Amino acid sequence: MTELQNNADSYSPLTLAFLGDCVYELLVREYLVEKANRPAGELHTEKVNYVSAKAQAEAFKIIEPYLTEKEIAVFKRGRNAHTSHTPKNMTSADYHSATGFESLFGYLHLLGAEDRKHELFDIIMKAGETNEKQS
Repeated sequence: MTELQNNADSYSPLTLAFLGDCVYELLVREYLVEKANRPAGELHTEKVNYVSAKAQAEAFKIIEPYLTEKEIAVFKRGRNAHTSHTPKNMTSADYHSATGFESLFGYLHLLGAEDRKHELFDIIMKAGETNEKQS
């Protein structure tokens, strides 16, 4: 076990969210590139639909029933963390939920739980594909 894995529980929720933001965005970028080889501008526009606070808050609702007690606890620590501001283009609830969501992905990354991280991401993407087909 690495030093990071040993200390995953000791990091602040906002530090986990800082890392989780990047981890989740990388998963989204890989997903979009695998779907189609498109111009970078189009990929960026599509990416924003997945990594916004609103999208991450919705993604959490999708995976919530699949989370362990420990994963829910990590999410709640992130959601309840005191932040210095809320960006003006989103609700406070979405922003805090997204912070919890990012904390969870940061935590899973630090643990080296690659399979779990990908399992949760796949659940989110499959739900999104199902919703697109129904629209």
